[in-house]
Amino acid sequence: MSEYSTRVVLHFPAHLVDQPIITRLVRDFDLSVNILRATISPQEQGLLVLEISGQQDSAQQARQFLAELGVRIQALTQDIRRDDERCVQCGQCVSICPSGAQNLERPAMAVSLDGEKCVACEACVAVCPMHALSMNY
Repeated sequence: MSEYSTRVVLHFPAHLVDQPIITRLVRDFDLSVNILRATISPQEQGLLVLEISGQQDSAQQARQFLAELGVRIQALTQDIRRDDERCVQCGQCVSICPSGAQNLERPAMAVSLDGEKCVACEACVAVCPMHALSMNY
């Protein structure tokens, strides 16, 4: 069995936001879950940004469980967007990024994003003077 780790965004329909789904992921599938961001309101859609780790087969079973419940699963790397027409490669996002996901590639002095390191904190979005970055959930 191989160890597995990923960052995902879970979109919960309104009828599931009061259910102990994360508890089930930990208890029933023996996964470790780190909540990076959460927006959950009663009778509204919920959104969780998670880092999930455990055995790969357990993680696959958990994905199937979530899909059967109607939870939409999205890879975290799909969420950060950069408008290359607006970006002037100033590096503000690099200096503020707490996870090291934003990098300044030398000698080209071009900003790059490592989506695997991104924790969806949105610090880069807030600091970008050109409004070239956005998070799309």
